[in-house]
Amino acid sequence: MNCVIDGLQINGISSCVPKAVVKNDRNQLDLPQEEIDKLVNSIGIKEKRVADLDVTAADLCYKAGDKLLNELNINRDEVDAVIFMTQTPDYLMPANAPILQHRLGLKKDAICFDMGLACSGYVYALFVASSILQNPAINNVLLLDGETASKFTSKKDYVNYPLYGDAGTATLIGKGSIQNTSYFSLYTDGSGYDAVMIESGGYRNPISIQGLEELPRDSGNYGRSNDVYMDGLKVFNFTMKEVPKSVKKTLEFAETTIDAIDYFVFHQSNKFMTDFFAKKLKIPLDKMLYSIQKFGNTSSASIPLTISVNHQVFEHKENSTILLSGFGAGLSWGNALVILDKTLIIPPIEM
Repeated sequence: MNCVIDGLQINGISSCVPKAVVKNDRNQLDLPQEEIDKLVNSIGIKEKRVADLDVTAADLCYKAGDKLLNELNINRDEVDAVIFMTQTPDYLMPANAPILQHRLGLKKDAICFDMGLACSGYVYALFVASSILQNPAINNVLLLDGETASKFTSKKDYVNYPLYGDAGTATLIGKGSIQNTSYFSLYTDGSGYDAVMIESGGYRNPISIQGLEELPRDSGNYGRSNDVYMDGLKVFNFTMKEVPKSVKKTLEFAETTIDAIDYFVFHQSNKFMTDFFAKKLKIPLDKMLYSIQKFGNTSSASIPLTISVNHQVFEHKENSTILLSGFGAGLSWGNALVILDKTLIIPPIEM
């Protein structure tokens, strides 16, 4: 589905990452050095940030949100809605958004709810936030997007463990000039739901003692049923086929070209895929923003984290047109073409 939103103003973006740095090396991966070198060269992840056992995505998002609201010097009573995007919530019940509303000192008549999508989540949540802002009573939406994806990977799973890092982000969205037109393209193919999934922990397959046992997976890997499983070939074929095609459609829908876009921010799945998109779409490399080398795949948080990590490229530009592209479990994917108009971009803070 293609949608147009007028008057979207992204006031600021911030991020928070754990202090602990975990490298993809022999200390973490029980593999020959030659295989580790090949793996790192392919996925492009030299290191990532990993949260302590008692630190959650909500904690990281709280720090990012508190920093952003302070730096923007906004009255917290002016935040009308809170959206918390995550697949690693503190609890199954209650939702985390009300808890974060309280922790951040926001007003009680704010709209607060959670969303649960994986790597396409930020694009979808940005569209939902933008849609809410079309109501005259809503002036500011705080979008919190964070994941502690390292918590659902096994160290014996050499497909997933080297990929996932942890991060929390905050984006404050308000009403801006009517000339600020944003374009969204959103897609879903639920027939591929099992390509990336955590099989147990919900109510289809509740957590059990058996689910905590590490069992053999593909190619000598091991994992529990409440760890993430990924069919690498299915995901690879899906992304290579659908993502470049969808980006072209978004550009056509917006009646613009790659030359008119200042920066492209793809979900940081792995560097091979992102480099392929650039080559396939003929995007100049100086327009591609990355964070994956030092922060890994942070699922839905990877797009705002990448913007935060690359804050310096926006410091001397009053306006930037950027194309965001998220894709992953669901299968779900989507793009957003938005304008950063005097947007405050804050570099990552540590927790």
